[in-house]
Amino acid sequence: MTTSTVVTGLGVVAPNGLGTEDYWKATLAGESGIGPVTRFDASQYPARLAGEVPGFVAEEHIPSRLMPQTDHMTRLALAAAEWALEDAGLDTGELPEYGMGVVTSASGGAVEFGQRELQNLWSKGKEHVSAYQSFAWFYAVNTGQISIRHKLRGPSGVLLTEQAGGIDAIGQARRHVRRGFQAVVSGGVDAGICPWGWVPQLASGLMSTEPDPARAFLPFSTEASGYVPGEGGAILVAEDLAAARERGAAHVYGEIAGYAATLDPAPGSGRPPGLARAARIAVSDAGLTPADIDVVFADAAGVPDLDRAEADALEAVFGPRAVPVTAPKSMTGRLLAGGAALDAATALLALRDGVIPPTAHVVEAAADYAIDLVTGAPREADLRSALVLARGHGGFNAALVVRRAA
Repeated sequence: MTTSTVVTGLGVVAPNGLGTEDYWKATLAGESGIGPVTRFDASQYPARLAGEVPGFVAEEHIPSRLMPQTDHMTRLALAAAEWALEDAGLDTGELPEYGMGVVTSASGGAVEFGQRELQNLWSKGKEHVSAYQSFAWFYAVNTGQISIRHKLRGPSGVLLTEQAGGIDAIGQARRHVRRGFQAVVSGGVDAGICPWGWVPQLASGLMSTEPDPARAFLPFSTEASGYVPGEGGAILVAEDLAAARERGAAHVYGEIAGYAATLDPAPGSGRPPGLARAARIAVSDAGLTPADIDVVFADAAGVPDLDRAEADALEAVFGPRAVPVTAPKSMTGRLLAGGAALDAATALLALRDGVIPPTAHVVEAAADYAIDLVTGAPREADLRSALVLARGHGGFNAALVVRRAA
């Protein structure tokens, strides 16, 4: 008999809400967290908007001893992990020593920390470079710091598939639970709003340079002009259902029912992108058919060619306008390694409350996209299963099916 893996805890740090319920309230209200960059002077760059997490005072959440060895990204991740564990009601000290692990996603690591230390090296000399530079920038730093802080010595790791990574991390967490580990802290939090994190994204040519926050990130719209970067994400506690029941877990948000990952073929090969195949495999892995999916949380690139490819994939899997589609990341920006994890958390909240959050700022989908895009206001619905899609730069595709808790 296959073990059921469920989500018993959520911790959210997002540009439109700090904490799960604040984020969810803002998302249902269509409140955007996208605005002018404040974390560095972006006035000389062509793109000057971002989704920044508001009101986060690190000293209120992070022990003083950790402050010198962490940057903004890891502090956000530590706060989200603590909230997720508190929400799950899990006392990690009562678990077997190797009974719980950590799997998170990453893109470029703690680039803000690395940039600061390199500036110290160039301008002041090697004696001014922090000894913590040896690990604080590392792409696995969130996994490591969460593991150390909560003494989680079970199977741990990090997935580097950019925007798709949050789903891949949750899929890996499910594998560990199926192998007999009680619980895994999973998901992803990212933050690279600094010059070192900004320039590579500009080089992709996919970022929006529109200066109006209400018009900069318009996925599936005829006015789509690129994406807006953001910071934040979500940490989830994935747990064996039987173990959660035995310990009397306060709540179960839903089941991690299906997962798949594919890689796009090489450009010029003539073969189709892998997103539709990932969606089909994830739905099948959940023991469902496309007709059983009640809502899709789209990758929503905000880039016309990529939006068209996703709309075509959705039509191929579900038929034209056959399932509601939403893109709440229109209120946060694309959060790199944190984006898909936040979408997964949002899908679980939608299942819990029976409501689909809207796609902000978009009046309606472009007429030639055969999708039923939820815009304007939340849509109440009897939601049983949701599909979350994500694509990472370089051809990564990931799909996750979450199912409402019984």
